[in-house]
Amino acid sequence: MATKAPRIERTKVIGTALALLDRYGIEGLTMRKLAQALQIQAPSLYWHFENKQSLINGMADALVDAVARDLPEGQPWEERVRQVAVELRLALLQHRDGARVFAGTYVVTDNVLRTGEAMISAFMQAGADAELAATSSFTVTYYVLGLVMEEQALGPESTLDLAARKQAFLDSAREKYPYSWAAREAIFSENFNARFETGLDLLIAGIKQRIAAAHP
Repeated sequence: MATKAPRIERTKVIGTALALLDRYGIEGLTMRKLAQALQIQAPSLYWHFENKQSLINGMADALVDAVARDLPEGQPWEERVRQVAVELRLALLQHRDGARVFAGTYVVTDNVLRTGEAMISAFMQAGADAELAATSSFTVTYYVLGLVMEEQALGPESTLDLAARKQAFLDSAREKYPYSWAAREAIFSENFNARFETGLDLLIAGIKQRIAAAHP
C-alpha cells in the first residue's frame, strides 16, 4: 500500500523559503531546493504554491507581517508615516533581497492592505484627497523599496568591488564633474540610516506643501 506524501503547512513552507533566501538570494532560491529542504516531493509543495512567483508572493506577504500593527491613537500624521516607513524598511532588511522579493508583487493580503491603509489614512488625515493620499503612499513605499535595494546591494553578500568603483568615480569626477566631486563624501556614504531619515523628511515636507497648496 502506497504511503501518502506528508501534508505540510503553508507557514512552514514560507519560513523555510525565507531561510533559503538568506542563504542563496532570490536567484538561488528554487522550488527544487525548497522541496529538498522540506524533505518533500514537489507535488506536495505545489499544493500551496503553483510556481516560484506564487511563492514569492507568499514571502512578500510574510515580510510585512509586523508592519503597521501598533499605531498609537491620535498619532500626528507625519509621525504615522514615519513609523510605517521605518517599520517597512526594517521588515525588508530582515532577509536578504527582501526589497527585491516585495517589489512588484502587488499582492492583495491583509498585511499589505493594512500597511497601505495606515499611510493613506495618515495623508487623508493631513487633508489630502483620496487620489493624492494614494499617490503619496505609493511614493513613500517606492522610496523605501529603492533605498533598501541599494542598501542590500552593498550588504555582506555583495560581490561589488566598491573600492574600485569609488576610485573610478574619483578619477572621473575630479576632472569632469565638479558638482559630483563636491558631493563625493555624501555619494559614497554608507550611513543609510541618516540617508533614509533625510530623504523621508524631504518627501513628507514636499507632500505637506502639496496638500497645503490644494487648500489655500
